[in-house]
Amino acid sequence: MNAILALEDGRHFHGESFGSTTETNGELCFNTSMTGYQEVLTDPSYRGQIVTMTYPHIGNYGVNSLDNESSTPHVRGFVVEELCEVPSSWRSEGDLASYFTKHGLIGIQGIDTRTLTKHLREKGAMRAIITTDDITPEEACARAAKSQGVVGMDFVQEVTTAQSYRWDPDGKLSRDWVLANPTAGTDEVDGANHFTSLPKPRFRIVAYDFGIKHNILRRFRQEGFEVDVVNASTPAADVLAMKPDGVFLSNGPGDPDALGHIHTEIRALFGKLPVFGICLGHQVLAHALGGKTFKLKFGHRGCNQPVKDLRDGTVAITSQNHGFAVDADSLPAGVEVTHINLNDGTVEGLRSTEHPTSSVQYHPEAAPGPNDARYFFQEFAKLIEEQR
Repeated sequence: MNAILALEDGRHFHGESFGSTTETNGELCFNTSMTGYQEVLTDPSYRGQIVTMTYPHIGNYGVNSLDNESSTPHVRGFVVEELCEVPSSWRSEGDLASYFTKHGLIGIQGIDTRTLTKHLREKGAMRAIITTDDITPEEACARAAKSQGVVGMDFVQEVTTAQSYRWDPDGKLSRDWVLANPTAGTDEVDGANHFTSLPKPRFRIVAYDFGIKHNILRRFRQEGFEVDVVNASTPAADVLAMKPDGVFLSNGPGDPDALGHIHTEIRALFGKLPVFGICLGHQVLAHALGGKTFKLKFGHRGCNQPVKDLRDGTVAITSQNHGFAVDADSLPAGVEVTHINLNDGTVEGLRSTEHPTSSVQYHPEAAPGPNDARYFFQEFAKLIEEQR
């Protein structure tokens, strides 16, 4: 069906809908990744957002259950230049349009995503709608202007687990998928798929679920961690009563400034055991340490963000997805910046000089990649070992 993508500032684009024929609204942003559209769709951090993919051809390798980052897609809508209707991959279990129909999602194709992305870079991420209703572009833009944004929004409560659980107790979900290599001697064969074997757990941690990605949990298990996942509002006293070796603060959606009740609980953990955060967990940690966050103009979303480690001067290419950043000038004494973004100088990592506590803004677990920063899971293991 014909569809309109309308922005709050009056800009609009005509295209063709796929998936559900409905109307959706959210903050419109863009992602520069060339692969990984399924991981984007199922990342809970995209709750409340309509995502534009800058790569022009989307859906060419279909979808499969092994690549999900959560049990359901979380984006409000999806914008692409050209949708592939016939995927080509031996791993594919279906096409993207059918996946959208199954989950009641609406996408729009036939959009000049280069022009749209340049507009968002100039004007900033903004509220938008995708609709198949028979209305004028002016009416659609008016609807977009009245829709909900992300500033001040607590989307964490929409995506956090209702019940605590232990991740992958049978060791089947965390095995790393690899190409068949009979000479390696470490493969576990499951049908047509090959996986690497898992090590025995050495540590047990509690993970606060602010919208946690499966691949973070997989990486922890691959590095010898046993992970108990808890609701985002779990009191610090309950976590300490579980007697873990450390605490992890996950990624997630929304405005970190709206999570004051969570900041208080995290603050109560300092000095009692090691704490490590990723993405929203990094921002929550900054607030708990006494810092502040601010909204970026158009955010960092993609697999090609250069980050400098100020500790040794090395540079990593990283995967990122965030619309807020830590204000470096707001950090109190006892908190130091460890990593910066080389594109705009924003904070990408920090640590406390008083407690065994650190975090990174980007995604060291990166799925589908790159893997430059995977060493952070090993660093957390080393920190726990030192604190024992």
